[in-house]
Amino acid sequence: MIFLARRIAFYFAAFFLAITFNFLIPRLMPGSPSDRIIASFQGRLNESQIAAIRKAYGFEGNLWEQYVTYVQSVFRLDFGISTVQFPEPTASLLFYGAQWTLVIVGLAIFFAFFIGSFMGIHAAWNRGGFFDSFFTPINVMMNAFTPAIVALVLFYAFSLQLKWFPLGRAHDPNLMPNWFDLKFVGSVLYHATLPVLSIFLVSFGGWHLGMRNVMINLLNEDFVVMARAKGLSENRIKYRYVARNAILPQITALALSIGFALGGALVTEQVFNYPGLGKFTFTAIGARDYSFIQGQLLLLTCSVLVANLLSDIANVILDPRLRGR
Repeated sequence: MIFLARRIAFYFAAFFLAITFNFLIPRLMPGSPSDRIIASFQGRLNESQIAAIRKAYGFEGNLWEQYVTYVQSVFRLDFGISTVQFPEPTASLLFYGAQWTLVIVGLAIFFAFFIGSFMGIHAAWNRGGFFDSFFTPINVMMNAFTPAIVALVLFYAFSLQLKWFPLGRAHDPNLMPNWFDLKFVGSVLYHATLPVLSIFLVSFGGWHLGMRNVMINLLNEDFVVMARAKGLSENRIKYRYVARNAILPQITALALSIGFALGGALVTEQVFNYPGLGKFTFTAIGARDYSFIQGQLLLLTCSVLVANLLSDIANVILDPRLRGR
């Protein structure tokens, strides 16, 4: 428990450091979101309107007052107003994009982690056999492809040429969003098929190779020799002894993948015209939408910290050596 308490304290400090940097960086840059909005009206605003815009974007008062206001707004989940989708609140855009990003990235990570890790276990246990010799080189090759190439090939082949899948959107626009409606869920999965497949194809090879390499390093350890000497079954040794130890670094890597998922699959979402955080962030950067960029960076930071905390908890559960620290 001391180990977890130290980690929680570290993540809490990192969170406040991230808030501080997120607050300072836009203010150290020339101009501000409020100045951009004010300039777009070309002098047609009076003093009260200018003051209201500065207040809405958190640029009212001195630097310390702005910081206090910013921290309070963060804990209220108030990230300001988007300049691209003015006057839409940034928080609503973030949460809208996050749900669709989690659909494609979450599904891709889930399938890639479990399928890749299982293939890595089997390849390491039968090292040099047919499965290892056939699939490992293929996964090395697939792991070298970039998401952009795979996404473009899938989009061209299955959306433009064969027309098996739609050209964009997250679901059929004629359906009302309702996660309890099987027809709507089916439409979401249909539209997400190619984006999920494109991310899966370039990522599951990494999980395969990572699990295989760690397991091979563990196969000659003393605890494996002892387990065989005790007459334990091969499956028990493979899964309960070797794979359980080899999965620890995989869990840490999984936590980072889940954390960075909310960064958005920028290239994939652009290619498939998918309304996730990656697509919104790309638009926000081009339009200098500071409010959205700030909110997205903070959301990404929080997701990485939470994912790492969950990874620490999982490691404590799986590794008894950490429980007494």
